[in-house]
Amino acid sequence: MQRSAAKVMATVFWEAKGVILLDILPQGQSINAAQYCSALDRLRDAIRRKRPGLLRRGVVFQHDNAAPHSANLTQQWLQRFG
Repeated sequence: MQRSAAKVMATVFWEAKGVILLDILPQGQSINAAQYCSALDRLRDAIRRKRPGLLRRGVVFQHDNAAPHSANLTQQWLQRFG
């Protein structure tokens, strides 16, 4: 019997010119607000490296109402971001 492929949780951040960051969560973990904010930190660093003018023009996040997106910790991070 073959073992099936493991599930992978990934968050993809992109804009019109392409993917800015592909953030893969360690196997067996699910996303929470703290992990999502860490991904946002990595996103900010990736934007600075790959699309430096984007931060000056402003970044728009399109979130759904998933708990990690709407958590107070995430909302505070977003307020500091921009």
